[in-house]
Amino acid sequence: MKAVVFQQHGGPEVLQYGDAPQPAPRPGEVLVRVRACALNHLDLWVRGGLPGVPIPLPHIPGSDVAGEIAEVGAGVTRVKAGQKVVLAPGVTCGKCLPCLSGNDNKCREFTNLGYLIDGGCAEFVRCPEVNCLAYPENLTFEQAAAVPLVFQTAWHMLVARAELQPGEEVLVLGGGSGVGSAAIQIAKFFGARVIATAGSEEKLAKARELGADEVIDHKKQKIREQVKRLTNRRGVDVVFEHVGTATWDESVASLATGGRLVTCGNTTGYDAKIDLRFLFSRQLSLLGSYMGRKSELHTVMKLVAEGRLQPVVDRVFPLSSCAEAHAYLDAGKQFGKVVLAV
Repeated sequence: MKAVVFQQHGGPEVLQYGDAPQPAPRPGEVLVRVRACALNHLDLWVRGGLPGVPIPLPHIPGSDVAGEIAEVGAGVTRVKAGQKVVLAPGVTCGKCLPCLSGNDNKCREFTNLGYLIDGGCAEFVRCPEVNCLAYPENLTFEQAAAVPLVFQTAWHMLVARAELQPGEEVLVLGGGSGVGSAAIQIAKFFGARVIATAGSEEKLAKARELGADEVIDHKKQKIREQVKRLTNRRGVDVVFEHVGTATWDESVASLATGGRLVTCGNTTGYDAKIDLRFLFSRQLSLLGSYMGRKSELHTVMKLVAEGRLQPVVDRVFPLSSCAEAHAYLDAGKQFGKVVLAV
């Protein structure tokens, strides 16, 4: 099969398009003919190398997959060859207490397709049967691939962790990112007032189109000052944070008394600090969030199929241009998702 493989960590130039062994499904697994694979910042980090994380080499990246079942392994009963599917990116043991209790994102063996196992930047990918989700027929393969990781992550952050309530005010950092564009929609779905940040007039306009009530240009304006202005100096109930040290101080300072900051990432750095006096005197909550439950993704896919949540595709590249797509994503030019057509 054709695939994108890297033999060593580095920049986009380490990604090589060529032939790779085609996997075969084991019992309880399926082989999926990939039609589209969306990129995430996770792909950039895996390609570049993560301290303390032994990525198996050679490696095929790619977590977000839409395609068709090509072959089923022994014991597979829920899907059949030829069926269109979207894949849940998280792969777990399925046997531990967190998995059995529905908290599979807390499994100690949790990984993503394309993280510690080969992913979807290839003509075929192997995964567990339980990762096969109903395909939303109102979407193209490219649109369907743009849903799983960012919408699952944003849903878990806002709903499960921050416990967002109707009428609350939410600050979404990086509204032009994949996860940010999902967060804007989810927050509006729950009846929140959304303030979104982005770094260009074009992205700010698109954030408004997605439902943002107010926007902040984080390259020209100070976030905390604009949030205070827009909330009559109260601050927001929830900050949706995934940028890291570049926005951390502004995010914390934008919280109302009793506000919750939920974070899933550190694109610009992880060494964030906080004044503990400010934390306890204002009764703030700092919440970490990692991926999401498969059950949450089933809910998301149902809402996507109904047209109530919509994937945002910025640009589609052919699989053979994966290195170019990585460079484009790394430059932060996109609004929404960058997708590979296979």
